[in-house]
Amino acid sequence: MKQITTTILLILLAITFQVPAATAGKQIKFTAIPDQNTARLAQRFGKVAGYLTGQTGIQFVYVPVKSYAASVQAFKNNAVQMAWFGGLSGVQARLGVPGSRAIAQGVEDQHFVSYIIAHHSTGLAPADSLPEGIRGRAFTFGSKGSTSGRLMPEFFIRKQFNQPPETLFSRVGFSGDHSKTIALVQSGSYQVGAVNFKVWEKEMAQGNIDPEKVSVIWKTPEYPDYNWTVRGDVDRVYGDGTIDRIQKALINIFDPELLAAFPRTRFIEADNTMYRPILETGRAIGIFR
Repeated sequence: MKQITTTILLILLAITFQVPAATAGKQIKFTAIPDQNTARLAQRFGKVAGYLTGQTGIQFVYVPVKSYAASVQAFKNNAVQMAWFGGLSGVQARLGVPGSRAIAQGVEDQHFVSYIIAHHSTGLAPADSLPEGIRGRAFTFGSKGSTSGRLMPEFFIRKQFNQPPETLFSRVGFSGDHSKTIALVQSGSYQVGAVNFKVWEKEMAQGNIDPEKVSVIWKTPEYPDYNWTVRGDVDRVYGDGTIDRIQKALINIFDPELLAAFPRTRFIEADNTMYRPILETGRAIGIFR
C-alpha cells in the first residue's frame, strides 16, 4: 500500500510540474566557467538552480569548478548535463559531446566585445586601433580558455601586428579570470591586459576600479560569446521535450535580480551556428585542429 501511495504521489508531482513521471527524483547538474570571484558565482547560480527547479519540476544543482578546462571536462564526462559557457569553452564542449546544443544566450552576447586596458604609467591613451605603444609591454590575458579574455583579443592582436603575443610583448601571463586581470593591471603587476567588457563595467559600478590607475585604451570588434549549452542526451535521459522546457525557462527569466547577476538584460534563443566565428578563429590561431 505504501509503495502504491508513493507511486501516485510521484505521478501527481510530475503532472503538477508538467514533466514526465520518469524525471521525478532525477537531478540535472550544471556548472559555469569561473570567470569571476567564486563566491559571487555560487550565489548567482544557486538562485538560478532554484528558479529552474521551480519552472521545470526537475531538481537543478549547481556544481562549481576551478577552471575553464574543468567546466568543459565535467560536461564531456557527464558530471554535469548543462553549463554556462563562454564562446570558446562552449565550442570545445560541444565538439567533445556530439549532439549537444547551445540553447540560450544573453541578448548582449550577440554583440560582445573585449577591452584592452592599461596602467596609467604606460601613458597609453584610448585609440580607434590597438596602439603601437603596447609593443614590448607586460601583458596579461584572463584564462587560457576564455573567449573574451584570451581567444578574441589574441586574434585581433595577431591580425594587427602579425606577431604572436609571445614575441610582441615582454612578458605574457594568464590571470585566470577577468576580475584578477583588472586587479593585476591596476596594481601595475602587468602593464596591459584583456578583459570582458561586462566584468569591467560591473567592477567599475561596484567601485573596484580606480580610473586614476587603469583605463580602457581599445575596444575590439564585436563577436558572439556566452551561452547556455545542454548535452544532446538530456531528452533521452529526462524525457522528450526536456531541452525545450529548459530553453523556455531560461528565455522567460524576467527577475531583475537574476538577470543583473549575470549581468544581462534578458536571454534569447541560441543555436550552434551562431558560434561558427569562434570555431573559425580558434582554428586560425591553432586552438582547434
